[in-house]
Amino acid sequence: MNARDEALDVISRLPNDATMQDILEELLFKAQVDEGLRDIAAGRVLSHAALRQRMARWRKSAGR
Repeated sequence: MNARDEALDVISRLPNDATMQDILEELLFKAQVDEGLRDIAAGRVLSHAALRQRMARWRKSAGR
């Protein structure tokens, strides 16, 4: 399925009273999920432990 058809599919599942903002948010959400799935397939993932370490460093650098 090409990008246009995927967008039309997402839009067709929204209620008839969906706003332009609703449509854009749904399309952005789909794009982000698709990107995440590509990252997983390419092995660009972190373990839970690695993420906890990264978050701890971030919190420390933010003064928390």
